[in-house]
Amino acid sequence: MVCILPEEAFGKETPMTKRINIVLPVETIRVLDRVAPKGSRSRLISEAVLHYVESKAKSNLAERLKAGALANAQRDLEIAQEWFSLDEEAWQRTKPGRRRAR
Repeated sequence: MVCILPEEAFGKETPMTKRINIVLPVETIRVLDRVAPKGSRSRLISEAVLHYVESKAKSNLAERLKAGALANAQRDLEIAQEWFSLDEEAWQRTKPGRRRAR
C-alpha cells in the first residue's frame, strides 16, 4: 500500500521530492536498517526503485529483441544465402596479394 501525502502536512515543501507513506515487510525493514543509515533511507529506496525499473526495461528489451530475432531467423537465413556469393566475390577482391581468377 502506498499513500501519497501532501508536503504541507509535514511542513516541508520541495519541488523535486514528495513524501509518501509505504508499508514494508519487517524483514525488509531489518535489511534497510543494516544497509542505510537513518538519514539516507529515502535515497537508497529511490536508487533501488530506479535500478529495478532500469533492469526490468533492459530485460524486457532483450526478450523482445530475442523474440524478434527468432521470428525473423528463417527470413534472415534466406537473405544471407541469397547474398553469400556476392559477398564472397567482393571479399576475394579485397584480399591483398590475390588477383581474381578470370
